[in-house]
Amino acid sequence: MGGQACVFYGAAQFSKDIDFTLLADEENYVRLHAALGELQAVRAAVPPFDPAALDRGHVVHFRCQAPEVAGLRVDLMTRLRGVADFATLWARRTTIQDADGTCYDLLSVEDLVQAKKTQRAKDWPMIGALVEAHYRAMHAQPTPERIAFWLRECRTPERLVQLTRIFPAETSEMADRRPLLRIAVSGNLDELAAALDAEVRAEMAKDRVYWEPLKREFEAMRFAEARGNRAAP
Repeated sequence: MGGQACVFYGAAQFSKDIDFTLLADEENYVRLHAALGELQAVRAAVPPFDPAALDRGHVVHFRCQAPEVAGLRVDLMTRLRGVADFATLWARRTTIQDADGTCYDLLSVEDLVQAKKTQRAKDWPMIGALVEAHYRAMHAQPTPERIAFWLRECRTPERLVQLTRIFPAETSEMADRRPLLRIAVSGNLDELAAALDAEVRAEMAKDRVYWEPLKREFEAMRFAEARGNRAAP
C-alpha cells in the first residue's frame, strides 16, 4: 500500500520499507505473528503491536533481521485516513503475478491514490505519476469509472485540460465535486496550477488534523516506554 505498490503500477518510487494494510481479526494476527517470526522481525519503535492501537490508526514498525531481508523495515496498518474498510479494499484489490508465479495483492490504484493524500510533500508527485500511468495504460478503454477517476484525481494541468475536452459531459457532471475542473475547461494553465496547489494544501491540512491526536498518543507511548526502560532492573 506504499512505495512498493507504486513500483508495481509503473510509477517508480525508491522505497526502503514495505507498507502493508491488513485485516484486523484474531486469526489474521496469528498468521501475521508467524510471518514476522520467519522474518525475525523486531519492533523498531513505539507504538507497541497492539490491535487497539492499530484500530485507532497508528502504524507499527518492524525491522527484519533474517539474513535475506536484513535491515528491511515493515510498516503495518489496519486503518487509513479517508480510505475504505479492509473488506472493500480487498474486494477491489489488484493482484499481480511475477515470472515465478508469486502473487502480490496491491491496493487498487484508486485506493492507493487516496492513501497517498498525506501531509508529506513527496507523496503528491507520486499521485500525479500514478494517475498518469493509469491514463496511459487505459486511455483506449475509457469506462465511466476510469473517466471519473482521471477527472477526480489528475494533477497535471495540461492533462487535465485535455481530459475536460475529451470528456465534456463527464466534466460537467463532476464540476460541482471538483470546482477546478471549470478552470480546466477555460484552459488557463496558470490559474489551474494554483487551484491544484490549493487542493493539495487543503488535503494536507486534513491529514494534519487527523494525525494530531495520534501524535499526542504516540508521544505518550514513547515517554511511557522510555520510563519503563529506565526502571527495568
